[in-house]
Amino acid sequence: MIFGRRKTNIPREVQAEEIYRDPGVSANAFGIDLGTCNIKIYNRSTDRIAVQKNMIAIQNKKTMIAFGNSAYEMYEKAPANISVTYPIGSGVIADINNMELLIRAFIRQEQRGAVRPADFYIAIPADVTEVERRAFYDLIKDAGIKAKRIMAVEKAIADGLGLGIDIKNSHGVLVVDVGYDTTEISILSLGGIVLSKMIKVGGHVFDNSIVSAVRREYNLVIGMKTAENVRMAFNDPSSGDTLSIYGRDIVTGLPMERTLNHEFVSASLKEHFRTIVDQVKVILERTPPELSADIYRHGLFLTGGACQEEGLAQKMEEEVRIPVNIADSPVNTVALGLAQVIRKSQYRSLAYTIEGLGR
Repeated sequence: MIFGRRKTNIPREVQAEEIYRDPGVSANAFGIDLGTCNIKIYNRSTDRIAVQKNMIAIQNKKTMIAFGNSAYEMYEKAPANISVTYPIGSGVIADINNMELLIRAFIRQEQRGAVRPADFYIAIPADVTEVERRAFYDLIKDAGIKAKRIMAVEKAIADGLGLGIDIKNSHGVLVVDVGYDTTEISILSLGGIVLSKMIKVGGHVFDNSIVSAVRREYNLVIGMKTAENVRMAFNDPSSGDTLSIYGRDIVTGLPMERTLNHEFVSASLKEHFRTIVDQVKVILERTPPELSADIYRHGLFLTGGACQEEGLAQKMEEEVRIPVNIADSPVNTVALGLAQVIRKSQYRSLAYTIEGLGR
């Protein structure tokens, strides 16, 4: 009989978990949610969230003349020498140079003109490539805002914290974030993302659908800003069942007024609601059964700026057959989650450094 050490199947590289040492956060810290439509910035020193349109106005391709809400006022109204654009597209940075200008302008505004060294926590979508993820780091590093440390938080994780959920426990949580360009569907558990899927359906697609429906039904051309205003107006319970809109008649080419009713707008959005619901079902079909049981008990959590469309929550509840919880502040949910990471040491470990991914 040969005596010796028992062989185990444990790989040599597996080690005991290291004790997390909280590095702390500077008193001057910011949490940034780069939404396609709106940018949300949490300022630790004021403990407030600033929300502005993520838009920039460039004159003659070289001079920034407006940003944020001021640039949005120029949208679809500017002459040919002024370009008014969104630097973010489909949840990722589409124009990094203009986005750097915007970030610098917003941070200067938050710090009242004097840029001081600060820590930055930025929310990043789960379903992006390493190149797209690295662009978020390069954006903060190269924007000239004196970043001492740049940390990343998965957007779905920040959503869960912003909804008031203790995501570090073993309970499964289903979060559906309906944004302007994309909808992110995520299953969370034990402080991580079990499953995640991003689809290119959101408020921008809703607006396009309204523009197409009005053109088809009334021979009237309207702008995206008008379509967004129509959508927002009908989401307000205090608004009436009809709304007057103005645009250009296709036949005569002259300005014209038409009246839209609530049913017409709802009908134009049903197809896109169906797409979101179908993708939620796909994620649920792949979810482990124990997590499915948790989701059934606690319900689905719906957030994001475009989640307030009337009929979306009802459609989801009918089709998925679980309760739907709508966020109290859907636009700010991610920023609220970043604030939790910055303020509370028990959530600090959910952030990770992306310095090694830089140029």
